[in-house]
Amino acid sequence: MQRIRLRYTKRGRLRFTSHRDFQRAFERALRRSEVPMAYSAGFTPHPKVSYANAAPTGTGSEAEFLEIALTEARDPDLLRELLDSSLPDGLDITDAVEARTPGLAERLTASVWEMRLDGVDPDEARRAVDAFNAAGTVEVQRKAKNGIRTFDARAAVADLQALDPPADRPGDKPCAILRLVVRHVTPAVRPDDVLSGLRAVADLAPPVPAAVTRLAQGLFDEESGTVTDPLAPDREAAPTAHPAVAAAVATAPEGAGSA
Repeated sequence: MQRIRLRYTKRGRLRFTSHRDFQRAFERALRRSEVPMAYSAGFTPHPKVSYANAAPTGTGSEAEFLEIALTEARDPDLLRELLDSSLPDGLDITDAVEARTPGLAERLTASVWEMRLDGVDPDEARRAVDAFNAAGTVEVQRKAKNGIRTFDARAAVADLQALDPPADRPGDKPCAILRLVVRHVTPAVRPDDVLSGLRAVADLAPPVPAAVTRLAQGLFDEESGTVTDPLAPDREAAPTAHPAVAAAVATAPEGAGSA
């Protein structure tokens, strides 16, 4: 059995697809691409696909991850191209590696998010960010299955900055850009929880919903404060050639491929 880890995106209007919608679309892509999937046992076998920490519905993402199990070896790059061509635009497979190290889910300990706040003056956003960063705790509330839950949104935020909007941004309306690094804790702190915290400490209330995109997801480096690529250990552990390619070269007749 071979395991392949994939990185995919949710862009444009497809950020509104739910995780279940993506699962259905991805399983159809597996069938169209004739991927030799491994299946679970039992009365209702299903393809062995492991999803890791999917982004909430309504948020875009450049860094979603999953792992699939195959019954036959495949070249990860070719597999990525096949699956990408079978998915709708916006759900794009951007990277694929053979799993050579354990614990992909354990390497997803933080996310980098970007929030575009249309209608918010950048200076107002900076003042709110400064107040949030200076606070020891920022309690927010979220509706849960068992009622309203209160928790601290500040502790999970490793970094929060207000950036200048792009100089070539169309229109003359104000727009603030926030960049934040959030640790994956329990209960999970989401970008909308941070917005609730900004409202609590500085009365920052965007007039329209924020456009939220996950830019990166991976292991949080406490020293540098950065989020590292979770597929890098598998890439570094890979041989110079894929085993299937190496085997084909090893069994090729002498002189094959020469002019």
